[in-house]
Amino acid sequence: MGQNGGGRLAMMETTDSGAAFAGERRIERRRRVLRGATLRFNGGFGVVGALVRNESEHGAQLSFGDATGVPQGFELVVNGAARAALVRWRSARLVGVQFVA
Repeated sequence: MGQNGGGRLAMMETTDSGAAFAGERRIERRRRVLRGATLRFNGGFGVVGALVRNESEHGAQLSFGDATGVPQGFELVVNGAARAALVRWRSARLVGVQFVA
């Protein structure tokens, strides 16, 4: 962690080697992938297809034709494995999610 001018500690992101990487706010790097996924919500009655573009142990970036209808929380199913996820940020076509327990 570095220290900013106000005396507070500022979080620095690092690579596996411990070096900081520019332009990232997350603590860990995500691996680039290209996998089909399904979002399940509303008790399984709502289903939307997505593409996982990158992922880490704690989150992922998802791609959609139009992300405006993606709910705030859902179950993300990739290769048969389901994980609960919450939207942390969104744009017109991309959504960043955090996996929750």
